[in-house]
Amino acid sequence: MNSTQLFLNRPISLSPPAVDLPRSFKTRACLNVDVQTTNSVKLNLKSKEVMEIEAKVLVGTYARNPLVLSSGKGCKLYDPEGREYLDCTSGIAVNALGHGDPDWVRAVTEQANLLTHVSNVYYSIPQVELAKRLVDSSFADRVFFTNSGTEANEAAIKFARKFQRVSHPDEKQPPTEFISFTNSFHGRTMGAVALTSKEHYRSPFEPVMPGVTFLEYGNIEAARELIKSGKIAAVFIEPIQGEGGIYSATKEFLQSLRSACDDAGSLLVFDEVQCGLGRTGCLWAHEAYSVVPDIMTIAKPLAGGLPIGAALMSERVAAAMKYGEHGSTFAGGPLVCNAAIAVLDKISGPGFLAKVAKKGQYFKEILIQKLGGNSHVKEVRGMGLILGIELDVSASPLVDASRNSGLLILTAGKGNIVRLVPPLIISEQELELAADTLLQCLPVLDNNN
Repeated sequence: MNSTQLFLNRPISLSPPAVDLPRSFKTRACLNVDVQTTNSVKLNLKSKEVMEIEAKVLVGTYARNPLVLSSGKGCKLYDPEGREYLDCTSGIAVNALGHGDPDWVRAVTEQANLLTHVSNVYYSIPQVELAKRLVDSSFADRVFFTNSGTEANEAAIKFARKFQRVSHPDEKQPPTEFISFTNSFHGRTMGAVALTSKEHYRSPFEPVMPGVTFLEYGNIEAARELIKSGKIAAVFIEPIQGEGGIYSATKEFLQSLRSACDDAGSLLVFDEVQCGLGRTGCLWAHEAYSVVPDIMTIAKPLAGGLPIGAALMSERVAAAMKYGEHGSTFAGGPLVCNAAIAVLDKISGPGFLAKVAKKGQYFKEILIQKLGGNSHVKEVRGMGLILGIELDVSASPLVDASRNSGLLILTAGKGNIVRLVPPLIISEQELELAADTLLQCLPVLDNNN
């Protein structure tokens, strides 16, 4: 009998040896070791209990609003105690169809009953269908799926570097540097954060990716001069800056970038993670400028609340990539792609987008009408349903007062800008209610000032 047979014929005891485990040991061990475990978190906790547990178990990276959200329908959200809130945040511009859209729910539940995940080792039908829809509705020839906006920008960084290497086969040092702009936000992973202008996002993690130059958003001459140097692999720009303060590029600026990139062989990357997919009243924000990028990154609203992102690109950029040079285990899974198909089919209709544009104009007008006379309000700007109210003081007191009055809003910029990104399905009546609530809460700025 060989050693393998001897091993297989040995009696196996499922009783582990006696081990004196410390009382603080909370992990479930293998087999039947009896160890201490924590009580499971119940779904019917009250707000105070949830916040107390969170403070003990999560890494302290979020300075959260003191609000627990437990359910939602349409543009309304509810806390565990049943209080109602009008949602003008959309989960940071994510919930384009609001909460509990029936078509989205059907797409998710039906796909969950069929197939959730297979990895990118195999083909899956929803992924191919979504990619075809994105190609058909955009400038792009190819799509690379990711799990988030920051991953989409990481992919764009890699694709730009590889494109330049392939385009300059005889050069030891092809273009590897990048241009980004003031007030930009491209994500929190190491490459994307290197493209993000706010220093406090970068400084705790330095050294970040080198070779990024930040130029003034809108400075045509400075951009042209640096692109002309021949060192720039790609220019990253948000056609409308969200996190940075709802600043919109001019048509002249984007056209000048396109022309300079064409002359120098640099790629032009539009980050539409927040401003794309219908938020401006166009399916893609850059459509309003008649300028086409080489790569476009998208994410937030695409799957209606499930994690997904994508880098859309031209054939010439995609052709530079080879099998195995980039990838993702989870990206483009059947479940999220089927959810995204439901969202894209709904928002890409001309009637839907026309309504977004109309509601956005209405909202902007009533905000100017109701709030414009206040001494703290410097400007109301933006387009479609991505609007910003610039204040001459911190917006935080207004955010707090609005929340206490049943309205959820965000800040942007240096904390002095109110960011309004409601679900695209919001009604004019709800927009008027939001404007009235902001008006009623404005006096808090005088008190805090």
